[in-house]
Amino acid sequence: MTNQSVTYKIAQPYAEALLSAVKDLNIVNQTQVEILSLSNLLSESIELKNFLANPLMTSSLKKDLLKELLANQVSECLLKFLLVLVDRRRIYLLSAIIDKYLELAYELESTTVVEILTAIILTEGQQEALSEKLKIMTNSKNIRLLFSTDTSLIGGFIAKVGSKVIDTSISGKLKNMAFYLSSV
Repeated sequence: MTNQSVTYKIAQPYAEALLSAVKDLNIVNQTQVEILSLSNLLSESIELKNFLANPLMTSSLKKDLLKELLANQVSECLLKFLLVLVDRRRIYLLSAIIDKYLELAYELESTTVVEILTAIILTEGQQEALSEKLKIMTNSKNIRLLFSTDTSLIGGFIAKVGSKVIDTSISGKLKNMAFYLSSV
């Protein structure tokens, strides 16, 4: 079993507990927004992530920082959850717990998550049109698009839905053409 699968196995019950708590309070959508915001904060601030994961920092220091940093940013339920993670010395799993929580929350509301890789940043109109097309292609009522860019695609996009990959990129078409021509 890989280290990452062990991490996700440990994170699962925490994510389930958080989802259960916010369902009872009827704040699942609000918590999703807060969790995404927290995830962005952790990815932007390596110092914060390292501080929380550092076993040499005391629990009280970590809790004080979280209270000060997130007091008016997240619900009381989410803040208490984070403090419990500190108390149980599981705060280092926060990124994995966030991933698992989002996975469970999207599953709860029947949302299909699609990773989109484009050559350029799409406009709002293009994103909406792509979203509508992908809803039809995936037979989903709700869809969540996660965008990233890669200029090596030259043009077009690559969409990943679960294990299915839809490659409409120019670089993908050129690779297919090169493969076809090399086999002739």
